[in-house]
Amino acid sequence: MAFYFVQFLTGLASAASLFLVASGLSIIFGVTRIVNFAHGAFYMLGAYVAFTLTERFSGALGFWGGIVVAALIVAIIGVLVEMVLLRRIYHAPELFQLLATFGLTLMVQDIVVMIWGPDDLLGRRAPGFKGAVDFFGQNIPSYDLFLIALSPIVLGILWLLFQRTRWGVLVRAATQDRDMVAALGVNQKWLFTSVFALGVFLAALGGALQIPRDAVHHALDLRIIVEVFVVVVIGGLGSIIGAFVAAVLVSELNAFGILIFPKISIILVFLVMAVVLIVRPWGLFGKPEAAARRTPGLTVTPWRPLTSGERLMSLGALVLAAMMPLFAGNYALTVGSEIAIFVIFAASLHFLMSVGGLASFGHAAYFGLGAYGVAFLAKAAGLPMIASLLLGPVLGLLGAAVFGFFAVQLSGVYFAMLTLAFAQIVWSIAFQWVEVTGGDNGILGVWPERWAASPANFYWLSLGITALVVTVLRVMVFSPFGFALRATRDSPLRSEAIGINGKRVQWTAFVISGTVAGIGGALFAYLKGSVFPDSVGISLSVDALVMVLLGGVETVSGAVIGAIVFKAANIWLVSQTDLSKLVLGGFIVLMVVAFPKGIVGTLETIRNRRRSAEAKKSALVTSRIEAAE
Repeated sequence: MAFYFVQFLTGLASAASLFLVASGLSIIFGVTRIVNFAHGAFYMLGAYVAFTLTERFSGALGFWGGIVVAALIVAIIGVLVEMVLLRRIYHAPELFQLLATFGLTLMVQDIVVMIWGPDDLLGRRAPGFKGAVDFFGQNIPSYDLFLIALSPIVLGILWLLFQRTRWGVLVRAATQDRDMVAALGVNQKWLFTSVFALGVFLAALGGALQIPRDAVHHALDLRIIVEVFVVVVIGGLGSIIGAFVAAVLVSELNAFGILIFPKISIILVFLVMAVVLIVRPWGLFGKPEAAARRTPGLTVTPWRPLTSGERLMSLGALVLAAMMPLFAGNYALTVGSEIAIFVIFAASLHFLMSVGGLASFGHAAYFGLGAYGVAFLAKAAGLPMIASLLLGPVLGLLGAAVFGFFAVQLSGVYFAMLTLAFAQIVWSIAFQWVEVTGGDNGILGVWPERWAASPANFYWLSLGITALVVTVLRVMVFSPFGFALRATRDSPLRSEAIGINGKRVQWTAFVISGTVAGIGGALFAYLKGSVFPDSVGISLSVDALVMVLLGGVETVSGAVIGAIVFKAANIWLVSQTDLSKLVLGGFIVLMVVAFPKGIVGTLETIRNRRRSAEAKKSALVTSRIEAAE
């Protein structure tokens, strides 16, 4: 019994830091509606800066002074980020904000390596809390007891700040109705800046307080951000009390899960999040939100099929790509195959986002299921390559059918987070079910047959399947099903009034999208000759989002260009510089700020403006001629 009590206290200590970070993210989202993927980066910066201040300036600041000053320094950095970057994209769709903050995260990862190096850093013990306290024969660090006492104190301070100050009243009002607050004359810019500064301060403080407990390393951001998203969604976006309760719940699940449910300990919190979202879509303490005013795929001008000239240009580009084996080497062909496969992956997500208006944060689940499906069929069942390629994506189809049934009941951020929960469940199964999946060792020896073994032949195979998949998806966009899906996206009530079953249409689109992603995963397994849990990891899902948004989510063909540019740039940068994340992240941020519609969307806008200018010029000339006559 004493052991379990100590385990409970350990969970409460972990909840303290998690609550600080989650409350900061919840505050930022509640007011600014920014889905801040860089929140984990601020947490990591807080830990690194606190390490430096407590090690090199301990004489001047002391340990606790270094902790507080580190959080303040990172908060100032957060203010600069908000003023320089985020103010420019407040009115952009949430997904573009996510893309910009993801680019910022990539940059911070390389920056901390440049400044502090790649090795783990071990911080010193907190003065006055270096010992342990005996609980019924079990020792618990006194610093953990300090953290347990700190979290309710912080909760109380935040409650007083939001309930008993004029600034807190304005923040709560902005959370409910930002437009009304602006109409009352409140300077929204500085209100948003102050809220962002407070959120970043809490994240950095959470990171700084962890240095006596954990090593500081450059992967802290991605490790914490997933748990923070889980906490915020379970507790309810914008609810501080919800963040506190959810942080305790998640931390205790992590503490006891390995003891009580060792086989599912990794997926336990995601199972809980999935159940909460299905039963109460807005979280335990959240409030139902009105439908989003902007749909990610909503276009300014109606989509149109390709003209005859554009079809010829597309066919010419495909012919040129098919001629690549005539002059390219084996490495270039292998890279070309990988790019083609990721075009399939990006196109599958793009179909769901642009036509369906559903942004999945866990689309890698179906890509990975397709890869594992091929591996099972080729290695365990011994099926030939053609049969494996045809049947392997069925596993992605089944996963999409099951998960999509629950996911389409939600919308917006909650839909995205439920897809993330399902993806993490799939990753955890792949990681832990060693007897079937090989766990972290993966499944090896999934090589193509002799007829497709050469780089040239496999490239032609990948290119042919990619062209077929993209063509079929484009035909679906302009089919009756595509119009029904777009009607559900743009106006659910009107589409329902004319007899369209919106949820069924969205579920069908989800299944189609997951199946296509499975096709890409099946090819990827043969390209790499192996399958690992990374194929269903969150980083791959984020890559898919980046490719779609980079090309242009409000276009029909943006995913193709986005995947080609992102994957080619990523591969080239990795081979050319050790700072590939810094350069790639900077490029992504620049694209979001300068070209918010993506590459293809920007080109479409330029072309439409040129046509409009030519039409006006032609009308002016005609009117002058008529006046002269």
